[in-house]
Amino acid sequence: MAQRQFLDHSAFGPFVRPDSRLLILGSFPSPKSREQAFFYGHPQNRFWRVLAALSHEPVPETREEKERFLEKKQIALYDVIESCSIIGAADSTIADVQSADLRPLLECSRIGHSIYVNGGKAFEMYRKYTQPLLGIEAVKLPSTSPANAAFSLERLIELWAKELGGML
Repeated sequence: MAQRQFLDHSAFGPFVRPDSRLLILGSFPSPKSREQAFFYGHPQNRFWRVLAALSHEPVPETREEKERFLEKKQIALYDVIESCSIIGAADSTIADVQSADLRPLLECSRIGHSIYVNGGKAFEMYRKYTQPLLGIEAVKLPSTSPANAAFSLERLIELWAKELGGML
């Protein structure tokens, strides 16, 4: 059984560019993402497939392709949580949360109020820790995690399109 670990986001920081106009937040990087030092690294996570489908583009595979995709679409990525204790990749085990300070991301980009949150735990953490600090409401998107088996890829694409379709 996996042990509880206290981890921070030091494996990699936010992905943001001066022309980023929307921010998508997760909860905290999975072990695979930390290993790859980039967002949504687990091959069964549907994040990249959803964004590619919404953009009518090929699914980016390498870190370089993912970065180019995000740059082209003017998307910033980060997580709500800067550090926490967690067991494996299970969001349900997150405790001892230190939230990420998102103000620098907003100040160095064109994001404004365009903040979207990938999944229920990330949304819960955003509302608890980040929204009071920023005063900006975020839009909750259904999780692309493989743990969210209730949603097919097609359903995720449909629901994400309702919120993001015109922005990509």
